[in-house]
Amino acid sequence: MAEIELKNLTKRWGSFVGVDNFNLTIADEEFLVLLGPSGCGKTTTMRMIAGLETITSGEVLIKGKVVNTLEPKDRDVAMVFQSYALYPNMTVYENIRFPLKVRKIDKALHDEKVMNASEMVELNDFLHRKPAELSGGEQQRVAIARALINTPQIILADEPSGNLDSENTLELNKLFFALRDEFKQTFVIVTHNSDLANMCDRKIILRDGLIAEESKVSSKSKD
Repeated sequence: MAEIELKNLTKRWGSFVGVDNFNLTIADEEFLVLLGPSGCGKTTTMRMIAGLETITSGEVLIKGKVVNTLEPKDRDVAMVFQSYALYPNMTVYENIRFPLKVRKIDKALHDEKVMNASEMVELNDFLHRKPAELSGGEQQRVAIARALINTPQIILADEPSGNLDSENTLELNKLFFALRDEFKQTFVIVTHNSDLANMCDRKIILRDGLIAEESKVSSKSKD
């Protein structure tokens, strides 16, 4: 079970309130999209789930356990960023492998895990290249492979198609849907991508750090 619970979650910077007493339960294996205008709190909420942003008050629970004080690496969560966040001096292979080194996974397992993650996103022919030699879509697939390599139960993605053209955005959407169907992980995605939003299980629209609107996506719209 990879259920996420946000209880009275608040984030303040001085007098500015970014997220305001926010409550939300994200079901195990749910594909949830967070929408809303810039500054509404959607990315801040996601970063608090990931452990990349400190919490002013309230709780984040993952699988029923409060994780407020846990490091990101200890939350069984992987994050995909709009900017890809790849290491320019590393090859695709080494970028994908990096989380294994951070978590001190047995080196004998690295090659198999890298190749499996690479195959999921169709990057096997690019493993020797550096990020600068890749298109934006290819770089984002490297970031996704890196997120998948430790088979986390929760995938968080912040505007994953924000830097992509329409063709690469369409390919990324197809990839996310395929991953959702194959791995049954819990996905939480911040996006303005209407196609991606219309394929999710539920859409949450935020405004001023609060839920302004919530809707489930009909099964018909996913077909």
